[in-house]
Amino acid sequence: MKLGDPVDRRTAWIRKLHDLDQARSARSTGARQDAVEHAGRALGDRLRAGPKVVSVRTLPTSAAPYPIRFAFGGTVPALAPAGMLVIQNRSLLVQLDTEDGVKNVLFNPTDGPANQATPFYQRLSRKTPGFVRRRFEPKPNRAAEQLAELGLSCEDVDIVAFDHFHTQDLRPILGTNGVPARFPNAFLLAPRVEWEDWDHLPMMQRAWFVADGKQGVPMDRVILTDHDLFLGPGALLIRTPGHSSGNQTLFVHAKDGVFGCSENGTAADNWSPHASRLPGMKRQARLLDLDVVLNSNTPELAAEQYTSMLLERALVDRVKANSEFCQMFPSSEVTPSWIAPHLEPTHLFGRMESGQVRRRSQRAAVDARETAPAAE
Repeated sequence: MKLGDPVDRRTAWIRKLHDLDQARSARSTGARQDAVEHAGRALGDRLRAGPKVVSVRTLPTSAAPYPIRFAFGGTVPALAPAGMLVIQNRSLLVQLDTEDGVKNVLFNPTDGPANQATPFYQRLSRKTPGFVRRRFEPKPNRAAEQLAELGLSCEDVDIVAFDHFHTQDLRPILGTNGVPARFPNAFLLAPRVEWEDWDHLPMMQRAWFVADGKQGVPMDRVILTDHDLFLGPGALLIRTPGHSSGNQTLFVHAKDGVFGCSENGTAADNWSPHASRLPGMKRQARLLDLDVVLNSNTPELAAEQYTSMLLERALVDRVKANSEFCQMFPSSEVTPSWIAPHLEPTHLFGRMESGQVRRRSQRAAVDARETAPAAE
């Protein structure tokens, strides 16, 4: 891999990655799509030729209603009541064996209750019958409990990152104005372009951002990024703009090969529409000559999002049990529910797991062995 300087001296194991720079520089959209796909396949080969991450665990957060027309880019008819389905938000804990010891990366640790200030969901709630609203009321964040079950604590998290900042409120995560940080030792990796957009949101993004969701967070815990990133052996954080200006995808080399995680799509079907059994998707994809189908609630950068999904599909492995689909794990996956019983993804991931979680006591023992003086 073409690694550059550390992104920040405090996280020296995280390096800038330059493998896709030339492909991104193609001027026309079609040429850039071809170049990015080719470069993505090569980068995926380099990732899978190297070491695997120590472990991966899925940590479910909250479920939320979501419009069918957005989830599947208008290719699937909105036959459910109110045209809604259910997406399940999930975090990923990834452990990396870096030159600076084992590091814990937490991807998309969404805070459901705080995120209810998202304008779209505030307006939707006002129109939703009370019994339905209560069914989807976000539960308190369970990160501390979930990590404890794995032998870890919130203090053990070294890095927090999000695929994008839609619906996010960072204040409970990083702390602000007397509110303690949930992850007090973690640095946030934040794409600079989206961080700055948050101060003056583009019109089509406003419904999806908690307007003051980053106000007052300690900037000494935020690392602003402008590059693709090598997070450590077996893991990359790659720019995939389109769904938002700073959208990024986590790629991990795990036990079943390379997989990616983002919300560019909401089901495996979005990256493989010609294999989909969802009503209408295959037919519409053929009619419109689509290779991928966007999660399309923010359409102003649709061409960039399409290119990003081609990159994602090129970089990851195929699903072993169903090779028509690729290992793109939606961070918010369409999940079978009573409000849209006919809309079950053709392939449902549910979770991604790999390796054995190295508990805090095990990390300390390994560190002690590595720093102990050699026997005479």
